[in-house]
Amino acid sequence: MLFLGSLLAAVGLEEFLIPNQIIDGGIVGISIMASHLSHLPMSLFLIVLNLPFLYLGYMQIGKTFALSTLFSVLSLALWTSLLHPVPQLTNDLFLAAIFGGIIVGVGVGLIIRYGGSLDGTEIIAIIMDKKTGFSVGEIVMFFNLFILGSAGLVYTWDKAMYSLAAYYIAYKVIDITIEGLDESKGVIIVSDNPDEIASALIARLGRGVTVLHGEGGYTGTQKKVLYSVVTRLEIAKLKGIVQEKDEEAFVTINDVHDVMGGRVKKKAIH
Repeated sequence: MLFLGSLLAAVGLEEFLIPNQIIDGGIVGISIMASHLSHLPMSLFLIVLNLPFLYLGYMQIGKTFALSTLFSVLSLALWTSLLHPVPQLTNDLFLAAIFGGIIVGVGVGLIIRYGGSLDGTEIIAIIMDKKTGFSVGEIVMFFNLFILGSAGLVYTWDKAMYSLAAYYIAYKVIDITIEGLDESKGVIIVSDNPDEIASALIARLGRGVTVLHGEGGYTGTQKKVLYSVVTRLEIAKLKGIVQEKDEEAFVTINDVHDVMGGRVKKKAIH
């Protein structure tokens, strides 16, 4: 899914946005402008500019996230290089902004949904979210207003406005694809192996787990019910842990809009 997401993002960029001098937000947008000014391949800037953020992601979020992000960035660099010689699909700026934004949004949304990222600014936003009162989405939007505004200096102000429109469309599509950009997730797990799952979640995700005592409505059997709150970046890893310990486990995942207290300091996921 990370590979597919990178392909879709590359199609949106190389077939719609870049040929029409419309940029995306974040590191991708900076890479597009740097490539335009230096005449060097955009893929080179994608890799180089994301390296410091990959290190931050590894240290602050976890190894799985950093590796997934590295894979996604390298995949995007490969696809953009392969698609660069392919003729653009439209010269209409309006159509390019709409369809480019939609396709990029779906691609990036898939990558985020499956535990990766293409954008170093999102990594900074996730870290800053823990220390400020702003959400990840608000912090990313703040950064991108400056980046997208720079398109007016590099290209024209008309192109900057089209870039802003394309980014807004992509942002909304990302939101739809991953069902919330910056929300925590509340997870309820009903399993016949609750102790093993709880121990694995604590050891491998570093998240606190609350054990609730429940009863089967049909059988009357006493059961331990596990409850934990994780970030959306950890959902894929959590599912893998639960499947590994109990393939028959019943799991529900819900959006959590605000979290106070609990286990704040956590280990890196692995």
